[in-house]
Amino acid sequence: MIRGWYTGASGMRAQQWRLDAVANNLANVDTDGYKRDVTAHKAFPELLLRRMDDDGVYRHPFGSGDAAPIIGKIGTGVEVNELFTDFQQGAMKETGSDLDIALDGRGFFSVLTPWGERYTRNGSFQLGKEGFLETKEGYPVLGENGPIRVQANNFQVDKEGNVWINAVYAEDGAVMVSKENNAWEETALLDTLKIVSFDVPRYIEKQGSSLYRATEVSGPAEMLPVETRPRVVQGFTEASNVDPVTEMVQMIEVNRAYEANQKIIQSSDSMLGVLINQTAKFG
Repeated sequence: MIRGWYTGASGMRAQQWRLDAVANNLANVDTDGYKRDVTAHKAFPELLLRRMDDDGVYRHPFGSGDAAPIIGKIGTGVEVNELFTDFQQGAMKETGSDLDIALDGRGFFSVLTPWGERYTRNGSFQLGKEGFLETKEGYPVLGENGPIRVQANNFQVDKEGNVWINAVYAEDGAVMVSKENNAWEETALLDTLKIVSFDVPRYIEKQGSSLYRATEVSGPAEMLPVETRPRVVQGFTEASNVDPVTEMVQMIEVNRAYEANQKIIQSSDSMLGVLINQTAKFG
């Protein structure tokens, strides 16, 4: 009966972890580029029950205890094995803004933060005061040659992630800001978005604000070659991959499982109380 307390308590704790993950998913259902968290559980080792005499001696004293008649197995509880991120592709949402960029496929944008280089799937960018392409938190978006500096409505991003600008040149090759003095306008390659991936992206770590960092298990970030890059789509953002209906159903399951484990503890406590009281009465 005391073992039932520990079994029920481990189940309640595991469901609490699962509830936290589901609640976080629901809270970020409208966050661009958010990827849902998933919990995986595993059972503690099971105990094998065998029949014994009242004095604790096996009925088959000659030979191994394995010869004792088997009653069955009993579980000893459950624990959270891991909490990982599901990187299933989210839906594309058209915004019409040149500053919004989405990735259709495996990969991450690279951004520069005070803690070093970090990675995101949230392509809802903005133009900073100094003309740099930034995240909503003000972190510069990185190209292969460093932070990307553009002008509003003066750049395009193709499906390979190349950033093109409308550059103005004079006849001597100097860059101009207007079309005076026989200058003409043409498209020039500014930089290429730094898009990276990991050996095991499942184990990169969330840091808030839609940012991820590399871990020892995920391996370092590696820049993707052109032939394996995701398709880059300008004027779109990637929606979260959270299905509200599925998450609500899981929340109901978690609540029922938590209550079931709670009742196990209550029943075990009640039976132990009856045993102690009856033993004291007839002792």
